[in-house]
Amino acid sequence: MSVSHTAPSTATAVQSSEHASNGPAFKHPLDPLTPDEIVAVSHSVRRYVAEKTEVKAVRFITSYLLPPPKKAVLAYLGIPLQSGKKPEPATEIVRKAEVDFVDAVTGDAYNTILSLNGPEWVVDSLEKLPEGVQPQISVEELLLCEEIIRADEKVKQLAAEVGVKPEQLHADGWAIGHDPRFPTRQRIQQALLFARWSRHENLYAHPLDFVPVVDSVARKVIHIDFPPTYKPKEEKSLFECAGVVAVDITAPTTAPPPLDSDPLEASGRKRVPPPKESYDFLPDLLAQKEGFKFRDDLKPLHVVQPEGVSFKVDGHVLEWQKWKMHVAFHHREGIALSTITYNDDGNIRPIFYRLSLSEMVVPYASPDHPHPRKHAFDVGEYGMGTMANELTLGCDCLGQIHYLPGAYVAHDGSAVVVKNVICIHEEDAGLLWKHTDFRVGGRAQAVRSRRLVIQQICTLANYEYIFNYMFYQDGNIELEVRLTGILQVYVQGQDEPNSPFGTTLAPGINAHYHQHIFSVRVDPMVDGLQNSVVETDVLPLPNAPLGSPANHSGNAFITRSTPIARATDGARDYDYATDRRWSIVNPKTVHPSSKRNAAYTIMGKGATAPLMALDGSIVAKRAPFARKPLWVVKDVEGPKGGRMWPSGKYVPQTRDTPADALPNWAKGDDNLLDEDLLVYITMGITHIPRPEDWPVMPVEHLRLLFRPTNFFTVNPSMDVPGANDSKSCPAFPTATDAATSGAACAH
Repeated sequence: MSVSHTAPSTATAVQSSEHASNGPAFKHPLDPLTPDEIVAVSHSVRRYVAEKTEVKAVRFITSYLLPPPKKAVLAYLGIPLQSGKKPEPATEIVRKAEVDFVDAVTGDAYNTILSLNGPEWVVDSLEKLPEGVQPQISVEELLLCEEIIRADEKVKQLAAEVGVKPEQLHADGWAIGHDPRFPTRQRIQQALLFARWSRHENLYAHPLDFVPVVDSVARKVIHIDFPPTYKPKEEKSLFECAGVVAVDITAPTTAPPPLDSDPLEASGRKRVPPPKESYDFLPDLLAQKEGFKFRDDLKPLHVVQPEGVSFKVDGHVLEWQKWKMHVAFHHREGIALSTITYNDDGNIRPIFYRLSLSEMVVPYASPDHPHPRKHAFDVGEYGMGTMANELTLGCDCLGQIHYLPGAYVAHDGSAVVVKNVICIHEEDAGLLWKHTDFRVGGRAQAVRSRRLVIQQICTLANYEYIFNYMFYQDGNIELEVRLTGILQVYVQGQDEPNSPFGTTLAPGINAHYHQHIFSVRVDPMVDGLQNSVVETDVLPLPNAPLGSPANHSGNAFITRSTPIARATDGARDYDYATDRRWSIVNPKTVHPSSKRNAAYTIMGKGATAPLMALDGSIVAKRAPFARKPLWVVKDVEGPKGGRMWPSGKYVPQTRDTPADALPNWAKGDDNLLDEDLLVYITMGITHIPRPEDWPVMPVEHLRLLFRPTNFFTVNPSMDVPGANDSKSCPAFPTATDAATSGAACAH
């Protein structure tokens, strides 16, 4: 692999040698592997493979910390298993690493576990993965995809036929998704093709009409697919049974044609050249567009903290406003927050052991082959962390910022470093609370909300995802996902009717309907590790109709709570009619007034999106988490950690639900009451593209809130000082209504 393909533009540098260190093995047991450790681990693996195996060439895919057992970490940190109790005695923690690599000659995949023994990393185990099991697709393989298609003579010929030169060809490498025509042992990608007329022009404005399939181990194109086009309905449409009567496709079926057939002939249509018009987003290119002018009436708005920030950072440990947590980069999840606690007037109360994004899937709606292969698992197939941006002060993050670095392994075992991969800052979040006594002579108090934001931005080819983990002074925790970037588009012929499965954004450019469905993994420890999950429905008073003695006015309603008791009941459905919500509770902690258990309630009604793919479809099989909005399962820790990945550990090219996946954990009669649990929350959006999303999509928001319920004695933010910002001033000082500053914040 050439050096130029080791690090993408989102990264900072590549470190290939290990620096000497005389310090301790780790500062915190959950600290991610440093670049030095990644390089050292690679050296140990390479040496072991050379001495003990027949593997001739190693292609490293992942290298990351294998976390210690939960109870060992909590004991090390002095966090008790139950609030108010003494911590467990500390035990020795051995730092471990886990590595996946591919035999660069045969394509076989391996998993390795190593332990740090003094200054040396020692291989504990080396396991060859079953045939067809594929580790994550690396950044270098995605970049290699473009190199492969540019070197292929057939691809160059097909591109030339529609007016595209080899140097203008660009490819977004995607996992193949699912295509049973190819053997599982091949490590393959599909190449979504675009043309680019100049160096930094928006290539997505020029989609091509064919899709090569590449073998990234053999480094060659192994097949080329041609999607059909749409045409006006003639006698009978394929989609007429569904009420889609105006159009049909040029192919006789949406199924994939045999590999030995002519793919263009099977599509039933002629070639479609890419649209020529540019739709740029870079300012220098926009400025060249006739008639374009940037807005000039926007005044500066600065975020300043003249006395500095209110948070403290010690390595990866972050403290702010009674909150304390560990913040880490993870190659797969992006941000991983651990050991989240709240200082409740001197009582350190644990809330979550770990909080992260465990998976996501982006299924597209167009049924004609090969478009159904487009259902990207951006966590399990590519890795949010490996796709994370180096963040820039003043645009990605405003104000006074602290950054944390991240690193992941390159094919050659070196460490790819992303210097400013996580940013931490404070934001004003509007009013926290306010009340005015409206009576004559009454007083008022207003308190503004401050929030702590832990942010990461990830680029997955055309899309950007912005992840904000936010902590509030009233005990709330919020995960906000913002979606932006460029829509995944396909070429549309000049006289081709609009597809019923997408939106025509501009001449020759169609964006298919799709969904973004996320699985958020919550490892709770609300006042301790032993928790339960309670489902609560809000109901009109049962069996008490209007006019009855119990409900004369018909206004009565109650809550009815049901603990989720068994593994087989762990997959839950949302019920809008009852405003259903779920709470993670500690059965041992009871509020002194409400007499209810301390809890954190999951508030995500506005973030639910039902999976549109049919039950039994390949998307439903490969992304089983998307079938339910909430899953509760028991955690089971083993030599390689606890239960983590809802679609399985190894996602690329799966053809069914893996055995070690979420729906199989939610089976049987295992007890879920007062246990060490995991909660998987499904959130998402269904994106029906609109022309206003082109050429770059304005951010769309998804929010998930965790709210304390019977957890604090009273509002925990009563001790936040009132608002009194001396820098605020009238917008128009000379106006007659600015003669005074108005009422005081507190009076």
